[in-house]
Amino acid sequence: MIRPLVVSVALVLLVAGGGAAAASFTLDDRAKQAALKAGERSTLAEGFDREWRVSGQGGETLTVLTPFHRLLLAARNATFKNDPLKPAEIERVLKQDAQRLIVWVHLRGRSEDFARHYVPRLLDGTRDIKATFVQNERTALRQDDGAYVARCVYGFPIRDLNGGSRVELAVADSDGRDVSRFTIDLSGMR
Repeated sequence: MIRPLVVSVALVLLVAGGGAAAASFTLDDRAKQAALKAGERSTLAEGFDREWRVSGQGGETLTVLTPFHRLLLAARNATFKNDPLKPAEIERVLKQDAQRLIVWVHLRGRSEDFARHYVPRLLDGTRDIKATFVQNERTALRQDDGAYVARCVYGFPIRDLNGGSRVELAVADSDGRDVSRFTIDLSGMR
């Protein structure tokens, strides 16, 4: 008797929009409107994109760009310009990288070109998912502490991903040794 009650409560929460978040690789009209509203409100909110940010060791960070996050950022930028997004712009934002999960990564190293030949992959259990897009920064920015920060962009095919899973981004050097790892919990992202 308790089991049907639990299922009923879970369904009510899900329909009411209170269900657990999970990265969605396609957005319905309701999700599009939610992303647009969140983007407009984000101009006043510090840390508005916290759910898509992951910190690594030694000050390294990454940002996951789900379709919801991409649309939120576009709406945020449009709000700053006081120029709302037009329907064609919304569709353009969503079509751009529609088949990829984009990850922006800030990596730290000891020389200006340290990240030039890095190779990223996502680890999902026993599966290795290779990037379909790799843009490693060739001239990293020197920091006050003498280290360098490279801003890299990686794209992974969504056909290999589940929006409710936990994956790990592993970045390897040209010899195949992992130099950075990040755990990405897609279930905590819209």
